[in-house]
Amino acid sequence: MSDAVMGIAGERIRSIVERIEHIEEEIKALNEGKKEIFLEAKGEGFDVKVIKEILRLRKQDKDERDEHESLLDLYLSAMESSEAGQAKAA
Repeated sequence: MSDAVMGIAGERIRSIVERIEHIEEEIKALNEGKKEIFLEAKGEGFDVKVIKEILRLRKQDKDERDEHESLLDLYLSAMESSEAGQAKAA
């Protein structure tokens, strides 16, 4: 390739790399901000694990969340029935 073509490609590559680096810096800053908010919540007495669970659930659509909750209830009921049956057998 000629120097002119390599120069154009090189500038384009540099532009792409610099844009990605800029986004990575923004992501790092946002993650630091998120960490500060969790520390603030913890300092106010909130359970951070529960807040993270709420965030996870809010990312799901309603049908997916309802299905998950139904399965959770079903599995817990099955376990409790099994435990009750074992207690009677003993």
